[in-house]
Amino acid sequence: MKITSKGRYGLRAMVDLAVNSETEPVSIHSIGERQDISDGYLEQLIAKLKRAGLVESIRGAAGGYRLARSAEEISVGDILRALEGNLTPIECPALEAESECVKESSCVTKVVWKRIDDALKDAVDNISLQELKQLELANEGR
Repeated sequence: MKITSKGRYGLRAMVDLAVNSETEPVSIHSIGERQDISDGYLEQLIAKLKRAGLVESIRGAAGGYRLARSAEEISVGDILRALEGNLTPIECPALEAESECVKESSCVTKVVWKRIDDALKDAVDNISLQELKQLELANEGR
């Protein structure tokens, strides 16, 4: 599985929001300046994150964006799924709950794909945005 620029930049934007939107909403432009991401691209990413219920917008002169839930409640997996879609590393019907695979009973490689899929999900679902926020703050010396 390869994470695209959507996932990489979106994760950076979410860490930025977690760090900078505690007291007031943050503008796309300010995130873009800090993260070196164009406003247009950030708008696309924020729209996806908003649809996924991870970000909310605040209207008005002092408006902008902030997290829709606490950083503790948002996982890296939530963010990547919102931006990248399904994180399954290979198209294998045996990994899909509703799918049927004609070779499932005799396929030995499904064990490999299942372990990789489980490990990936476990990794991204057990890293919270709060952990990344704390790392960012420590890097900044705050």
